[in-house]
Amino acid sequence: MSTPFRHTVPPSPKKAEGRVAEAYAQIAHDFGTAAPPTFVVLSSAPELMLSAWALLRESLIAGPGDRTGKEVAAFGVSLANRCPFCVSAHTVLLHATGDHALAERLARGERPEDEGHARVLDWAARTRVPGAGPEPLPFARAELPGYLGTALAFHFVNRFASALLTDDLLPAGAQRLRPVRSLTGRSLARAVRRTAVPGASLPLLEAPGEGLREGPAWAAGTAVGPAYDALRTAALEGGVLLGEDERRLVQEGVAAWEGAHPPVILRGYPHRRELPGARLALLAALAPYRITGDDVAAWRGEGRTDGQLVRLVAYGAFLAVERIEAALHFSPHPARHI
Repeated sequence: MSTPFRHTVPPSPKKAEGRVAEAYAQIAHDFGTAAPPTFVVLSSAPELMLSAWALLRESLIAGPGDRTGKEVAAFGVSLANRCPFCVSAHTVLLHATGDHALAERLARGERPEDEGHARVLDWAARTRVPGAGPEPLPFARAELPGYLGTALAFHFVNRFASALLTDDLLPAGAQRLRPVRSLTGRSLARAVRRTAVPGASLPLLEAPGEGLREGPAWAAGTAVGPAYDALRTAALEGGVLLGEDERRLVQEGVAAWEGAHPPVILRGYPHRRELPGARLALLAALAPYRITGDDVAAWRGEGRTDGQLVRLVAYGAFLAVERIEAALHFSPHPARHI
């Protein structure tokens, strides 16, 4: 039986308990799919699954801004990051919004007819390049938490999806067929078009007796901020799987990154025989689709678990997200809505 997972065998969603089971129920209701591989693959590290779901939900699903526009943004980020799984997913989700013509134009590699959607697509693709100029915004400034939260969520999702999932959204690559894309999207339409209440995922993140922090200034006053902060905290904890020198090497590599994809011959990356953990984390940040079975095998050795692999990939992935987020500089006054 084929599986969408690479390098890991995640726990069965049917055996989930506690907050993970609550998250799956919320995902089924708000996302429209009971156990999407993007969250199942993180379930070996529950703190990552819960916080990644929270950021996606509070930005893409419940955050400010038009759902179709945010799906275009997620598509643009996924295309820029070369994540076929996520590109296919957002094509299907655009069908679910009811904009079938837009979904198929994007599937054919064409520019949206609507100029507003075209500007969102361009803006989203530019977010891959740290400091590439986030303004002027192609949406109202009040919608920034929804749109930027969506973009940053998928800079994270794209990376672990490329590393740990196959390219195929549906079995046997059925998402390549237009009727299948349309039909699958229609099956999700009720969930996608339903109004979601902001903040419903945040109780999944709270530790007993502890509150959640507000998060970054661009998300202030919305549920996107605490969700982003929770994911940041959970993902960066994965750095403990590396030695101090390895962490420094990875952090320096990401800090020097300017958004380019690496050449075919990987030069300057740690060798898998010498520093396999640093190699995996740096590839997860900058070129997750280049992670191979040999890379994973070299690091795992005896006793390395699926949960540790997920945490290491998430660590590298979020370093890239943080590099992008830290390079954003918005003017103190609302940007012109073009």
